[in-house]
Amino acid sequence: MQGNEDGTRLRYRLTLASGMLECLCFAGVVFGYASLVFVLKEEDYFSNLCVSVQDINGTLTGKDCSHQDEQFSLVFTIASFLNNFLNIVNGYLFDRCGTMVTRLLGISLYTTGTLLVAFSSATFSELLFPALSCIAVGGILLLLTNMQVGNLFAAHRSTIITLYNGAFDSSSAVFLIIKVLYEQGVSLHSSFFVLSFCSIIHLLRTFLLMPRAHIPYPLPQYYTYGLNCGKANTYNVEQFERMRDGGMTVSQESNGRDNTPPAPEDGTAAQDSEKVASFRSCVLSWFFLWHVLWLSIMQLRHYLFIGTLNPMLNRLANDDPNLVSQYTNAFAMTQLCGVLCAPWNGLIMDRHKGKPLAPGETEQEADLRSSCLSLFLTSLQCLLFSVCASVPVLPVQYLTFVLQVLNRSFLYGGNAAFISIAFPACHFGKLFGVVMSVSAVISLLQYPCFALVRGALGGDPFFVDIALTILTLLVFIHPIYIFTHCRKLARHREDNTQNVSYSSRLSEAKL
Repeated sequence: MQGNEDGTRLRYRLTLASGMLECLCFAGVVFGYASLVFVLKEEDYFSNLCVSVQDINGTLTGKDCSHQDEQFSLVFTIASFLNNFLNIVNGYLFDRCGTMVTRLLGISLYTTGTLLVAFSSATFSELLFPALSCIAVGGILLLLTNMQVGNLFAAHRSTIITLYNGAFDSSSAVFLIIKVLYEQGVSLHSSFFVLSFCSIIHLLRTFLLMPRAHIPYPLPQYYTYGLNCGKANTYNVEQFERMRDGGMTVSQESNGRDNTPPAPEDGTAAQDSEKVASFRSCVLSWFFLWHVLWLSIMQLRHYLFIGTLNPMLNRLANDDPNLVSQYTNAFAMTQLCGVLCAPWNGLIMDRHKGKPLAPGETEQEADLRSSCLSLFLTSLQCLLFSVCASVPVLPVQYLTFVLQVLNRSFLYGGNAAFISIAFPACHFGKLFGVVMSVSAVISLLQYPCFALVRGALGGDPFFVDIALTILTLLVFIHPIYIFTHCRKLARHREDNTQNVSYSSRLSEAKL
């Protein structure tokens, strides 16, 4: 038995480490798009959209490539939209069909996307639209199936979830590596053929180091998975998950949008409270609605910044290609730090683990209380990032890059961790999908914003940046609401404790 337990722990660690590498090297590469655009322009993708500019004497003074920039922005807008919007389907597929089916779909899409880029050329620039979209959707599927690995390490669950999301953000530096290799003579097509070949690694991990269905939480003793686990073990895990889902307690907003604290749980009330909240009640809760607003606004700010980074740098650098390349490399290098920043958010959310709970407090309520600080810090980071991005001074953008990667690593890790804390585990995939899908619809506003900057504002995004900075103030509603909810629960527990104490004293006096 000791040998089996040691082997199981080794498998857990291998799953954790390999998942980390998968997220770090592959899952979120599409968000390094600014580095890829630099290479694509060198390869003359969409160059037919550039027009010659002449002065009044008919002398050529340069080229106007604003339509080319708009097309590159559209590629990223569609890819980032599908990356999030299709999560409503991805989440349902994950909850319904399990890990293996979801991963096989993700690997197929990812491989298709990398091959499309590998076979594309300036003549077939339109292949970038399906290619980047497939890479984006395939990557988010890999992340979605990896986040459950946190269930293997209960004491560090939020930390691992945020770590994986940080690795997802840092993987955008892969396109920087492709850019550097391109400058050293390695062709764009060769780099993407290598990425396609790496899908073999994803397949091996799917069959050897990931479950067929899901990793349950809390974890049953001696739980294992993989090819050698057999059919019987899969049946036991599914049975355990049904038992777990049947016994979960939902402490937040027990009556949909009702803000009143839950009633004391005794007798029949206790039995009713142990039923799993329905998917509909979760979606209609204020927790969920404020969380969607919180994510959507910050994601829109990030997507607009990433999608317009190249033309913004060109404008601030007066079209100096060397200076633009320098700042593009600096931005991509900061993305590597996402994997270093994200665990701090997880540590903030897990800081109460191992400490005794307050009298009458559940583990979920303690997790929720601990998440308030994380949500507030993420909101504050986004406000500071938006302010710096609005300053039209090139050196200030170094600070913008640092704040952007810090906020992005907190944002997505905190999003997944909060959903896992605030709602039943049996709805995680679907709720994660709905949140990302709704935020994807909001993120479509980035394209009209870009069109407004390029057209009416003459290429100056200052007023759009100011408007988004003011909009960012709304994200503080979410942490404030969670904080006030936790305070109400705490006061309610204190009142119950005082009532019980008073009743006990009365009983003793009568005796």
